[in-house]
Amino acid sequence: MSHTVDIPQELKTALRKFRFARRNAGHAAMVVKINKQKLIMEEVEQFDDISIEDLAEELPENSPRYVVLSYELNHSDGRKSFPLVLVNWAPTSSEISLLTLHASAFIDFQNTADVSKVIEVREGAEGFTKEVIDQKLLHG
Repeated sequence: MSHTVDIPQELKTALRKFRFARRNAGHAAMVVKINKQKLIMEEVEQFDDISIEDLAEELPENSPRYVVLSYELNHSDGRKSFPLVLVNWAPTSSEISLLTLHASAFIDFQNTADVSKVIEVREGAEGFTKEVIDQKLLHG
């Protein structure tokens, strides 16, 4: 199988470590970008116990990112869960060639990260709020 963009072993290891970290409060995120020159994925940063609004502010307005999010979800019966969600951050103001590259490598990254829930964000920070995520996770 040919890959447009390589996912280095160190990133696969970091993803695995992030997936299996024990969390009991707050949201955590791992942000990944594509290095267009080298055609490889690179970890940008990890955030622990960050609000969704602060995370949205950290993400670039004109450049796509993959965000693996450990999300604190409060259920109506009082339970808490921490589902992993893949946020496909792809602002429409991004460079077209970068968006195309990002889209072509998305499924490969999703499979590597082993995350089934996906939230698409194209309209920047306005489209990435706790309310939007709750709505998608609790009500499909």
